[in-house]
Amino acid sequence: MPDPDEPAGSDSSRALSREAARARARAAESLAPPSVVDATRKAIEVSLLGGERKYDRYEVAELADVPVERCTELWTAMGFAIPSDPDAANYTDSDVAALRVLKRLTDSGVLRSDVIAPISRATGQAMSRLAEWQVSLVTEFVLHALMENRRYPGKWPGAPASDSARTPETDPGTEPFDEETVTSIVVQTADALLPMIRDLQDHVWRRHLAATSERILLRTREGDDSRPFAVGFADMVGYTHLTRRIDITDLAALLDEFESICARVIAEHHGRIIKNVGDEVMFTADDADTAALIGVALQDAIGEARTLPKIRVGMAYGDVLVRYGDAYGAVVNIAARLTGAARPGTVLVDESLAQQLTPPNGLSTRMIRPVKVHGYSRLRARQLRRKTRWVRSDGERSARGGRSDDDSDE
Repeated sequence: MPDPDEPAGSDSSRALSREAARARARAAESLAPPSVVDATRKAIEVSLLGGERKYDRYEVAELADVPVERCTELWTAMGFAIPSDPDAANYTDSDVAALRVLKRLTDSGVLRSDVIAPISRATGQAMSRLAEWQVSLVTEFVLHALMENRRYPGKWPGAPASDSARTPETDPGTEPFDEETVTSIVVQTADALLPMIRDLQDHVWRRHLAATSERILLRTREGDDSRPFAVGFADMVGYTHLTRRIDITDLAALLDEFESICARVIAEHHGRIIKNVGDEVMFTADDADTAALIGVALQDAIGEARTLPKIRVGMAYGDVLVRYGDAYGAVVNIAARLTGAARPGTVLVDESLAQQLTPPNGLSTRMIRPVKVHGYSRLRARQLRRKTRWVRSDGERSARGGRSDDDSDE
């Protein structure tokens, strides 16, 4: 355990955390022989899917009263694989119920038939990412429970006790766990954690529904999917090279810190994250001033982190097409191109965003040479900076208002 007197986030505590993660990873390599994996998968499916897979694609289509071609289209749109064997039992009663819901929404006129597939695709992509995070959380908890059960045999109800008791100091070893222990702990963990995760997920979803409804219903022209927005990207510098120098555990911690800082800064300044793609985050803001504050605040926060490489930020303003939670159009392309052209530690904005800024806002822009990027031979851009110097927590001064080495024109 880390020293309680050790300051949070110190190098020694981070080293201990990394070593503990590596130890769990080494032990996990031998935790799941094929028989255990198969038994655990079946137990999870019964718990999550509300029953066993028992219908083939034709049976599920008949029960839901939806054409089999339509079922296949929706299933793949949601990101699920179609078994090569058409007679394979791949569907459950819950799948039948979900297809019936989609049919009712279409029949009632709530959803047009031509938007069902795009909505299913957007939902599937969002849920897939959410599931990755949630399963990682549960897996980590399960692994900890398995190791604890080996140190303290019989600690978990339903898990068989070992013939020879171990002490807490005993090395838990790396031999495979037996099928009964793994299945018991997995099912108990899922039953305990998933309802809480579902309730939290439902609450966050409803809060976002309320916020998005207010924004769209009050500000969007009827029948018009496009509206003026500021779009920005924050990109981690040297990410590809970095992945070759650090191990997976350290990479996961780095990405988590990067996404956490970006999410906090963007939310604090009333922006919205569109998506995270590894070393890059895409965000939007309702106006240029908000976007500008987000851009410089991201640079400040990443600079404070110290453990993260520098980032580039590029932003543009104009009419953006918003569909199913994503953004499209020339503004998005310009913001992405500016991000790639920006120097590490700087923020570039297009002329449209710069002209929308409302003084005084504590920021200034400086014209740079036209940027030559793919699709734009001479893209006019400005560098966005604070008017005053920024002081780091260690007292070191960083030239946010004056020129620095990274500010020179090229």
